Amino acid sequence: MASDLPIGTQLSSAEPAVLRAPRLNRHTFWCGQSGSGKTYALGVLLEQVLLNTRLPIVVLDPNSDFVHLDTVRDDAPDAQAGQLRDREIRVLHSVPGRGEPLKVRFMDMDIRSRAAVLELDPVIDAEEFNAMLRFGSALISELDEPLVPWLRASGDLMFSRIATRLENLGVADWDLWAWGASDVNDVVSEQPDATVVDLGGFDTPRQAQTAALAVLDGLWARRDERVGRLVVIDEAHNLCSPDAATPLERLLTKRIVQIAAEGRKYGIWLLLSTQRPSKLHPNALSQCDNLALMKMSSTRDLEELAQVFGYAPSDLLERSPQFTRGQVLFAGGFAPEPQIVQMGARLTREGGSDVAIPLR
Repeated sequence: MASDLPIGTQLSSAEPAVLRAPRLNRHTFWCGQSGSGKTYALGVLLEQVLLNTRLPIVVLDPNSDFVHLDTVRDDAPDAQAGQLRDREIRVLHSVPGRGEPLKVRFMDMDIRSRAAVLELDPVIDAEEFNAMLRFGSALISELDEPLVPWLRASGDLMFSRIATRLENLGVADWDLWAWGASDVNDVVSEQPDATVVDLGGFDTPRQAQTAALAVLDGLWARRDERVGRLVVIDEAHNLCSPDAATPLERLLTKRIVQIAAEGRKYGIWLLLSTQRPSKLHPNALSQCDNLALMKMSSTRDLEELAQVFGYAPSDLLERSPQFTRGQVLFAGGFAPEPQIVQMGARLTREGGSDVAIPLR
């Protein structure tokens, strides 16, 4: 069927294994311990989505594992290689000078997100927060230069205090800011076949968190457009932790949990990939109707997965500690039946492959 995504072979029969593309309209949990081949296997699925559907993909990529999704391997079959080269894949880089830059317009961010970046509390820092509201209404869609000089030149005491905060926190020096230029949400709005948001090259986690929050805020703000998108959050524990500590981390987790709870009906479908279920906020984990489980040796983690994903047969879950690299248990709506699969070969370059041991 045209709606089937070929992803490898069934371990039980060596027959071709497929996933159901229409059931990617549910949230998916993709899990496997380090060394299981999680990122490689996820790349196989994304390539098949690109080949067989018109579903736009947005990848939040904290380790730069998918930055070569636009680069076809030399050994890829000619027909598939040609189709992938025809797909519009935009890779937005966090390292200056390396391809198309990843930029965010500070003034376009949600007011609560801007406050979190500046560590402003709307009650404790009421005057500064109110000042940000005032200059925000005047500058959104108009500011085409760095914010700090404008704030200093305004003559407003509260504006000057916000400028000082921007400088003291180092936020004003981030290469992330687009000011009046095009930003990541402009690219996502154009609906390329895939948008890879490379978060791996920033000097601080706060910049990566800010970029991710800007993307998710933008998708949520435009949710009434009801444009179906697969939003892949790799190493999702970095962005949706149950132990979020800073205002930025808490707001980012809250946004992901909100999308997990309410985004499906608007066409925002999450694929959350991480090493352990306990690393992910439980209110996001519990909303996933599809499961992809790779090698998992922890008995405690397997017990948690069995409780959350009751549709996954216990006898197949129990085989997870014996999985070899690239073997995956698929269960839930996107699997025709619960099945253990040996994933097929990648068609595009992998960005985060292991460092090889040099031999003499």
